[in-house]
Amino acid sequence: MMRDGVLKVVWLALAHMLVLVLAATPQMVLAKSDLSGTYDVSTLTPLQRPEEFGNNLELTPEQAEKIVARHKELEAERDRNRGAATTAPPAGGAPPIGAPEETRETSGAGNVGGYNNFWVDNGEDVFTVDGKFRTSIIVEPANGRMPAVTAEAMQAAMGRRGMRRGNDGTAWWVSLDGPGPYDGPESLGISERCILGFTGSAPTFPSLYNNYKRIVQTDDHVMIMLEMVHDARIVRMNAKHGPADLRRWLGDSVGRWEGNTLIIETVNFHPDSNPGYGGSENARVTEKFTKLASGDLLYRFTVEDPTVWTAPWTGEYIWRRTDERVFEYACHEGNYSMHGILKGARLLEKEAMDGKAGSAEAAGTSSD
Repeated sequence: MMRDGVLKVVWLALAHMLVLVLAATPQMVLAKSDLSGTYDVSTLTPLQRPEEFGNNLELTPEQAEKIVARHKELEAERDRNRGAATTAPPAGGAPPIGAPEETRETSGAGNVGGYNNFWVDNGEDVFTVDGKFRTSIIVEPANGRMPAVTAEAMQAAMGRRGMRRGNDGTAWWVSLDGPGPYDGPESLGISERCILGFTGSAPTFPSLYNNYKRIVQTDDHVMIMLEMVHDARIVRMNAKHGPADLRRWLGDSVGRWEGNTLIIETVNFHPDSNPGYGGSENARVTEKFTKLASGDLLYRFTVEDPTVWTAPWTGEYIWRRTDERVFEYACHEGNYSMHGILKGARLLEKEAMDGKAGSAEAAGTSSD
């Protein structure tokens, strides 16, 4: 009888240990799904699907090869030695190299020249999911493009667009009522101010360069660092979001595990954070990180912001595991252009005001 009692105690102890093991299952999954590492997300696949592909999610191998070949042609054209310049560039600045004229103000060429191939690292191929080439990162809506914006968002965008013009060498804004586009540092975009990079934080996208992303994972937190402007987002695991009146540039990110997939919900963005290339402080971003057998990650995200878009939109792409290291992007320390932009604006404003004063003086002299 005593032996039976001892065995009963032993079995109870083992059962208790089994309960403890089962309770620790999330940590066990966490250990098996360690996402820590550095990833390269450069790709020739665009965020939004070119309209020529319609609702086709996938490319044929021939179409993918054509995209890669065209990319190599453009690279070769940009790298071509054009000899020494013997004349001044045309009014408005030299045209972009290896890109259409209409991209002058948006491709990085600008009116004063831009990045050459030395600085560009936007990928060499089209990414695949389950062995299939993709036409775009966006997968929903079915056309692979961002949904239409609301009437209110369109009106706000038109107002901002009115403050963006090409550099024609004049202070055109002095005749406008209200603040000007170059009144001070706060008038400029957050990327120009080195507050946030233009790859976005949540969701985050591939870019023209600086395409490395690093993850450091612990039981309680996950840190996602972007090479662009070294933005580091801290994800609190199994936590609650902070109060809605506490707004953050990178948003308030809370994570949880569902099987081997890390799910992150981000809300409470700063009004100027611009999540998802146009979102407001009302945006909610859901991200899913799934580790693949190759060691790469499948990154999937959904953006919801009914104050900006008429429907949610979803995208996904591959983060390729790499042994490369991520070095500091000292954006603010090297941001000499900020001083140049503001000083140049003040000089143009002085020229405009001096011109007005001269015109008024001439008008007064002629009336005498």
